[in-house]
Amino acid sequence: MIKKVILTPFQKFVKIESFSGILLLGTTIIALVWANSTFGDSYQSLWQYKVGFSAENFELKKPLLLWVNDGLMAVFFFLIGLEIKREFLIGELNSLKKISFPLFGALGGMTIPVIFFLFLNQNPETLRGWGIPMATDIAFSLAVLKVLGDRVPLSLKIFLTAFAIVDDIGAVLVIALFYSSSINISLLVIAFVLLGILYGLSFKGYYSKFLIILFGIIIWTLFLKSGIHPTLAGILLAFSVPVRQKIDTKEFINNLVSIITEIKKAENTKKPILSKQQIQQIDDLEDWTNKYQSPLQHLEHQLHDWVAYLIIPVFALANAGVVISGNLDLDISLVTNIIICLVLGNSIGISSIVLFAKKIKLIEVPEDISNTQIVGVSFLAGIGFTMAIFIASLAFAGNQIYIDSAKIGIIIGSFISAILGFIILRIKPA
Repeated sequence: MIKKVILTPFQKFVKIESFSGILLLGTTIIALVWANSTFGDSYQSLWQYKVGFSAENFELKKPLLLWVNDGLMAVFFFLIGLEIKREFLIGELNSLKKISFPLFGALGGMTIPVIFFLFLNQNPETLRGWGIPMATDIAFSLAVLKVLGDRVPLSLKIFLTAFAIVDDIGAVLVIALFYSSSINISLLVIAFVLLGILYGLSFKGYYSKFLIILFGIIIWTLFLKSGIHPTLAGILLAFSVPVRQKIDTKEFINNLVSIITEIKKAENTKKPILSKQQIQQIDDLEDWTNKYQSPLQHLEHQLHDWVAYLIIPVFALANAGVVISGNLDLDISLVTNIIICLVLGNSIGISSIVLFAKKIKLIEVPEDISNTQIVGVSFLAGIGFTMAIFIASLAFAGNQIYIDSAKIGIIIGSFISAILGFIILRIKPA
């Protein structure tokens, strides 16, 4: 007898993110091996190759690495924006009770690592890297939980996901406020006018995927040229996608029954093709299905696989290839600082604040989550790969020594955090 396993939407999300974490690890290893092999020059040449176009008064040419970090990652941030909007409206962050647990965790995971960094940093030139250890990589962390299987409850995975989303909000705000260059106000105003138009149309219930794409490209370019990092355009654009369907379930079912009845009436038993009436009914079914689907949920579903299986692995391939050799010029203090902040800053910050808030009854922790599991997850929060490398590339733009040092610190710190979190979560809950 074959047992059918029906996955909830959240379990499907965890499954995708878990495999994405494994894929992310694979591409990271490939990047490191490639960059340190006899073909290392081809790795550097590939990602520094300039792609783009230029006109008389306009030029848009960037190295392939920046197309990945500024372009593809804008799609990643767009997906994050969709997830944030959904979670705040109908998900795990839509009430004070639900948000309090991950909110306190994110508060500890963002502030304490930054305090650690500022305290340990002795070089004024590396001070800009304070934002590196404050963001959690959800794909890697959920991949570790996936390996643990039934040893961890679903509520712990929900906490980690909600925590990472709150964490991402903080990271996005940090990028917007502290890691953008000098701002061209006029271009930014035009971008916000276009966003305002999309928000207005969304409020009126109008949604067009083609309009989102067209406006998205223009807004992304305006952000790029204005000095604000263009990935933030992805977040703001996502907020313009409506969450509500145009029709409710009852109306959809009534039309579905009517369409099925008409298809049966028009059935053509003599030919292996559809009749004109059946084709018309199928077209009607597509129209009603589009009206029934939530635009936000549908778009999130379509993008999730692309981001998890293509964009994030390509990002890792482009950014993780640090040349490790005896001649490598590294800032060891920066490497050490980032490792300590990721491993100890997150674990101490999250577990201490969450457990203290639990003790004084500021938050309500699900009964199936033990204190040991909270400590274990706090170590997993130190896996800061994707967002940490992204912030490092912004913080130390133009200084390859600091960028390489930060990447080495992030890779080592994330690896140590993953191992420690895995070991602690394997312990019998207490």
